Amino acid sequence: KQPLTMHRHEHGRTIVALKGGTLKIVEKSGETHSVVWETGKAYWLDADPPGAQHADVNEGPEPIEIMVVEMKR
Repeated sequence: KQPLTMHRHEHGRTIVALKGGTLKIVEKSGETHSVVWETGKAYWLDADPPGAQHADVNEGPEPIEIMVVEMKR
């Protein structure tokens, strides 16, 4: 269970939760918030604001599996 390193998303994206769970999002500023991905559901996320970066941390006991479809122009 490794956290994803700091990164950003230049484009909007669809998240499909293949195996859901709670993910902690750690912003570059140090702020954190959690999102819950429910198995079988899809979610839309806008592109990240300019200069923003975040890391994703699964703090739960089970793996989270998601498919990310990023929309490129």
